[in-house]
Amino acid sequence: MIQLLAALSFILLGAGIVLAISFLAGTRRPIGPTSPFQRQLKQFWTGGGRTARQRRLHQILLIVAIVAGAATWLFTGWPIGGLVVGVAIPGLPWLFSAASAEKKAIARLAALEAWTRRISDYVRNGIGLQAAIVATARTAPPLIEYEVRTLAARMQAGVDPVEALLAFAEDLNDYSADQVVAPLILQLSDAGDGLYHALSDIAHSLSEEISTRATADSERANARYTVRFLTGATIAVIAFGAISSNYSAPYRTVMGQLILVALAGVYIGLMLWIRALSLPERLPRLLHAEGER
Repeated sequence: MIQLLAALSFILLGAGIVLAISFLAGTRRPIGPTSPFQRQLKQFWTGGGRTARQRRLHQILLIVAIVAGAATWLFTGWPIGGLVVGVAIPGLPWLFSAASAEKKAIARLAALEAWTRRISDYVRNGIGLQAAIVATARTAPPLIEYEVRTLAARMQAGVDPVEALLAFAEDLNDYSADQVVAPLILQLSDAGDGLYHALSDIAHSLSEEISTRATADSERANARYTVRFLTGATIAVIAFGAISSNYSAPYRTVMGQLILVALAGVYIGLMLWIRALSLPERLPRLLHAEGER
């Protein structure tokens, strides 16, 4: 095991030196479009946070996971144990975030419903659609304030209104938001008198959806409690195995490590399944940006 760790350290050191030289020397290769792998790697590193603070916390968590995983491997001699710890540190907060994620989604839906009603009120008073959008940016609900202000700024900067609304829908990235944006786009091409009634009906349906999702969210509490209970029991068993040499001795062999891989895979699969059950089904989007059609 010591020889393996020494070899791995030598390989990582060599790779670090090569990357450092490449960074300092640069390249003459022209900049091309980002590959899908690079985009996924960047998304993995930055996370899905909407603010710089959330993205920074995600990056710190990844660094802690790597260090803790390497330390676990070094002190226990379990390669798979280090891998499990490295996955668990960022994975557990994500696993337990199902309840808060749904509550945030419901709160954003309520903010979207309030903004839709404001737009409809402005339209009913005879204000043009683009002027109404710009006017709502000053009093937009906090949870969608950034997206609404960005939409207003794009329109004031002369961006094509349809493209600005499609970009707004992409920023919100939600089926319900597409339901609001779609009639706004239609209004730009066919300036009829039915926009107020259409937005009022959509706002009413959003209000009903909020009530339905809030009720369903409270009913999913049992599934989320099951996730927490099973996770706590698993951590207790792993902690006991770590301090009991007799209990963990069989897992130090190659066969034991393979069994540990299988058990960890089954457990992760079950947790992902239970978490999926605790969240509502995500409906497919109605609108997409021009480059994604």
